[in-house]
Amino acid sequence: MVVVLGHVDHGKTSILDKIRQTRVADKEAGGITQHIGAYQVELPPEAKSREASGDEGRNYRNRKITFLDTPGHEAFIAIRSRGAKVADVGVLVVAAEEGVKPQTKEAIQIIKQSELPFVVAINKIDKEGANPQRVRQELAEQEVLVEDYGGQVPVVEMSARTGQGIDHLLELILLVAELEELTATTDSPAKGAVIESHLDSRRGLVATLVVQVGELKIGDWVSAGSAIGRAKLLEDYTGKNIKIAVASQPCVMLGWELAPKVGQEFIAVTDRSEAEKLAAATTNLGPLNIFTLETSDANQIITKKIVNFIIKTDVQSSLEAIDQVLRTIKSDEVGYKVVSYGVGNVSDADIKNARATGAAVIGFHVRVDASAKQSADREKIRVETYDIVYQLVEGVRLIMSDWLEPEIKRIDLGKVKILALFASKSDSQIVGGRIIQGRAVRGAMIDVIRNNALLTTGRLGQLQQNKADMMEVGEGLELGIRFDPLVKSPPTIAVGDILEIYQEEKIKRTI
Repeated sequence: MVVVLGHVDHGKTSILDKIRQTRVADKEAGGITQHIGAYQVELPPEAKSREASGDEGRNYRNRKITFLDTPGHEAFIAIRSRGAKVADVGVLVVAAEEGVKPQTKEAIQIIKQSELPFVVAINKIDKEGANPQRVRQELAEQEVLVEDYGGQVPVVEMSARTGQGIDHLLELILLVAELEELTATTDSPAKGAVIESHLDSRRGLVATLVVQVGELKIGDWVSAGSAIGRAKLLEDYTGKNIKIAVASQPCVMLGWELAPKVGQEFIAVTDRSEAEKLAAATTNLGPLNIFTLETSDANQIITKKIVNFIIKTDVQSSLEAIDQVLRTIKSDEVGYKVVSYGVGNVSDADIKNARATGAAVIGFHVRVDASAKQSADREKIRVETYDIVYQLVEGVRLIMSDWLEPEIKRIDLGKVKILALFASKSDSQIVGGRIIQGRAVRGAMIDVIRNNALLTTGRLGQLQQNKADMMEVGEGLELGIRFDPLVKSPPTIAVGDILEIYQEEKIKRTI
C-alpha cells in the first residue's frame, strides 16, 4: 500500500487522477480532498522496471498498487499520520515551482517517524518557474537526499497534467516494494485497518477497510476495537460487488452493528462469539479523544464566555479533523464546548439537545432532516451546514464572535458652554447654553467637563431651541438641554461647565 503525502495543492490527488484516469478532485468541494480514500490501480502491461533499475529481465505486468489518498488541508494532520501508519511505501509530492512548504516538512517528519520507505515525486515540472534542482536542494536541507543528489531516495520528475513521468513513478514504487521485500500472507484470516466509516441513510453503517494480511470474505465476522460486524456485502473501490478482498486491497464492508473507529485495526474471525471476545482487545492504531479540553483550557474556561456546539459529520474522520482545526481558534474572551457529536444527518434528537444546552448545530457534508429543520425554525435553533472545512471554521468563528463585547467607537459631535441653570431633579437636570463647536443631537451622549476634568456622564434626553423641541441644533445657537445622568445622585452641572456631545458606534468584533 502506498500513501501519498505533501503540501496542499502540490498535486497529490491529481497524480492519482492521472494514474486512474478519473477525476476525484473535481468531485470534492473546493477541489480539495476532504476524506481519506483508498484506490487500487494496475500497472499497464508495457510498464517495466528498466528505467528505474536497469534490469531488463524484471517485468511488473499485472501488478496492482493500492494508494491511500490523504487530504491536504492542515486540519488533517492526524489523518495523514494514520495513512502513513497503514502504508508500506510513501510518495512525497513536491511542486517544482513552489518547493518545500510547511506541510512538506510535516510529511517528511511523518515518513521518518514511521520509518517508511518512500519515493520523491517532483510534480508540475511543466509549469512556469519550475526548478527541480532547487527542490532537490531544499529537500537536502531537510535531510532528504535523492539518488542523483548523493542519497538513496528514488526521485522522479513528472507532470500530473500531461502524464509525464507517471509510468516511471509506478516503476519506482514497485522497485522500492521489491527492495524492501514487502510480502503479505494470503492464506490466513484477514487483518487490516479501518480507513473510513460513516452512516449511509440507505445502507446503514459502512466502513472502508484496507486488508493488509489474508483474505476477507462475505460472511466473515469482523472485530474492530469495540465494533463488530458480519460482512454482508463487500465492494471494491469502484463500487463493484466482490466476494473476497485480498491483502493490499481496499474494500467497503456493510454489516456493522457499531461504527468502527477510523484507524482501528480489524481482524476477521469465524463466529460472533469470537468477535465479541476480541472486540475489547483489538489494537487501536490512531484515533484520539476528540473535543476534550486540555487542562490549561479547562482552567481558563471559568473566565470565558462559552459557546456550545453540536457537531454532525458524514464520516468519522471528519470529526477528528474538525476537532484539530477548531483547536486553532483562540480567544481570551470566548471559548467553545462541543456538547455532542456524531456521524449522520442532523436529526430531531440533535435539535432537542441543542435546545436543552443552548447549542448551535454544525453539520459537515450532511443534510438536515426535514422534521429537524422545522423544529429548528420553530425553536430558533441555529443550524449551519458546510461542505468545505475552511468555511466551517469561519462559520464557527462568526458564531463565537457574536458573544464578544462590541468595540465602542466614539464620534464627537460638538461642545456646549453652560450659561444658565433652570431645574434640577434626582433623575435629570435642565440647563441652557450655547453651542461653541459642532452640533447637538437629541439622544446623544454627554460628558460634563469642569476644569478640564470629567465630572459625570449622561444622555441628551430633550433638546429645545427657542422653546421648540428639536432633533438637532447647530453651532453658534443657544439651546436648552435636559441632561439625564447615567448614575444615581450625580454631581450638579454648574454655569461655565462644558458639555462634550458625542455618539457611540458599536463595532462588531471577530475572533
